[in-house]
Amino acid sequence: MKAKEIIHELEEHLPFTIAATVISMAFIIVSMRENWIKSMIPIFYLFHPAHIVLSALVSSAIFYNYKKKIFPSILVGVFISIIIGSISDVFFPYLGSLLFGVPISFHLPALEKPLIIFVAGLIGAVSGVVIKKTKLPHFLHVFISVFASLFYIFSYSRAFSFLNLVFILIITSISVVIPCCLGDFILPLLIKENLKIKKKSKQ
Repeated sequence: MKAKEIIHELEEHLPFTIAATVISMAFIIVSMRENWIKSMIPIFYLFHPAHIVLSALVSSAIFYNYKKKIFPSILVGVFISIIIGSISDVFFPYLGSLLFGVPISFHLPALEKPLIIFVAGLIGAVSGVVIKKTKLPHFLHVFISVFASLFYIFSYSRAFSFLNLVFILIITSISVVIPCCLGDFILPLLIKENLKIKKKSKQ
């Protein structure tokens, strides 16, 4: 059942993942070309918490749709969103930049601004249990995540060439699609399945 659930959710959400990634990438490229964005750091600290909210919303909604438990759903949403958001927005872009020789400094909002990040996760998780919808939030989650990942690189890297930018876009796509799909429905379903197995073993 677990594999069928994951395959089903992948089939449902993959088109939204691809569409959101392509649209957000195109917008970023146009924004850079037209020099619309002047200061990146404040924008990153807007997009990253927004990413946490949407990630928590989808994770908790997926978990709640398969297991009607409010508190575990909220807990799963908060926990997964902070971890996956940090991986997608910080760790992957940071490591990808280093891989392609782009000088960059490391900053983790979950440690630097823990209250903001926790509240963002909590708001998203509670919203997910209430709304119970996943497709549009997943689209928005991926869309926002691409911006957050790129804004992190542009905020904390010192210099990069056009060729570096091409590589960064590739890394960003990978760093968004894999963690977002993992966090939005694969991990919640795996946690749900694990809880079911533990419950049966105690009976």
